[in-house]
Amino acid sequence: MAEASLNATQRLEEATLDPENTYTPYPERPETYIVPVVFFIIFIVGVLGNGTLVVIFLRHRAMRNVPNTYILSLALADLLVIMTCVPFTSIVYTLESWPWGVTVCKLSETAKDISIGVSVFTLTALSAERYCAIVNPLRKLQTKPLTVLCAILIWVLATIFALPDAILSAVEYVPLDNNKTIIVCTPFPEAVYGPRNAKYMVLGKALVYYILPLCIIACFYVLMAKELHVSAREMPGELQSGQGIAQARARKHVARMVLAFIIVFFVCFFPHHLFMLWFHLNPNAEEEYDDFWHALRIIGFCLSFLNSCVNPITLYCVSGVFRQHFNHYLCCRSPRRLQRALPSNVNCETSFNSTYRRHTQFFVKGHDAGQSEHL
Repeated sequence: MAEASLNATQRLEEATLDPENTYTPYPERPETYIVPVVFFIIFIVGVLGNGTLVVIFLRHRAMRNVPNTYILSLALADLLVIMTCVPFTSIVYTLESWPWGVTVCKLSETAKDISIGVSVFTLTALSAERYCAIVNPLRKLQTKPLTVLCAILIWVLATIFALPDAILSAVEYVPLDNNKTIIVCTPFPEAVYGPRNAKYMVLGKALVYYILPLCIIACFYVLMAKELHVSAREMPGELQSGQGIAQARARKHVARMVLAFIIVFFVCFFPHHLFMLWFHLNPNAEEEYDDFWHALRIIGFCLSFLNSCVNPITLYCVSGVFRQHFNHYLCCRSPRRLQRALPSNVNCETSFNSTYRRHTQFFVKGHDAGQSEHL
């Protein structure tokens, strides 16, 4: 990981400048004990939460709509990084040397970049899909086959962007004082990038995975908010109560859910990108590195992986339908609210489908309703 390379740089400088007073042995550092616990929680919550999302999507046909297809893609990307990265990178702040070898190093770096790419590109696609559903409610711009194709193309694009790490990531041997050598896994091997040229790759990743998607998503949501405001004022009088209000609430609910995912993603990755840009673009970073930047680096490191387990929690908080499915699979509680509203011979799947048809009828009648999704 890039953090491992930075750790090695810090250890080398500390040992060179003042090996007795500056260097803190790993057993005496709080992160040695905190980070593994955090990663253990991330692993358990991430596997249960994202695994349950996949099960819900596979077992409930009515949940396979356009936004939920993208949510499935997010869950699969999160499972990828949790299963292939978390167990190995959890020891970056615990052991001085990388023990897993070059193959796991490349796999870990590649899987993390693929997961981040799929997440941010999917969130951008979701924002575009929500905008189209609100601006053009009568046009079928997004069908299930087209959505699946878009999701596949997102994975292909994310894999292409991850190829440099798959090819160039390596383990390096860093000599310290007292004839001691440590091994680090780094996506920026000095033999390829030189001592300071990694800044171009860091800047490129920040632009592709963070800054540009944030700008695009912000534009979509500004346009979306404007369209919702205009459509609310122009809604026919007979639809300003009952049907029209229900449809307006439905499309706003989905837009808020997508916005919650976006906020979580950008909050989780902000400390990581902030530190990486500061460290690699600031020529005096090594001299100015202090406890604040050290804490920010560790927080950013943990938050970047924490993002892989918080999407199911966010979905549980904002979506009543998903909440009932989570309660059913994780807590063995039946979805009683849906069952009470139906005759005993009607199942939940029929309820979801009839709700969709009812909202669709409202939407065609009013000529101003957004695409209602079962979230």
